[in-house]
Amino acid sequence: MAYLAGLPPIRLHDLRHGAASLMLAAGVEMKVVQETLGHTSSAFTADTYTSVYPQVATAAAEKTAALLFGKEDQAESGRVVSLRS
Repeated sequence: MAYLAGLPPIRLHDLRHGAASLMLAAGVEMKVVQETLGHTSSAFTADTYTSVYPQVATAAAEKTAALLFGKEDQAESGRVVSLRS
């Protein structure tokens, strides 16, 4: 049916991978994604999916820096916190 509609072939696994990647990009906790996918460990989920969206790692680093330097308001807004202040 996908072929007749002019769509590329998509496997169920592709949809699963896409859903997991989007959940992580949306900020869903790794443990929730792991349980949703039925993985036995969150380490496997992290190894498989976190490299897909580098902005997830960037956002985590910004939030951590904001917490360390007492600039929590910047972490929520998505602004970059300078580590050289």
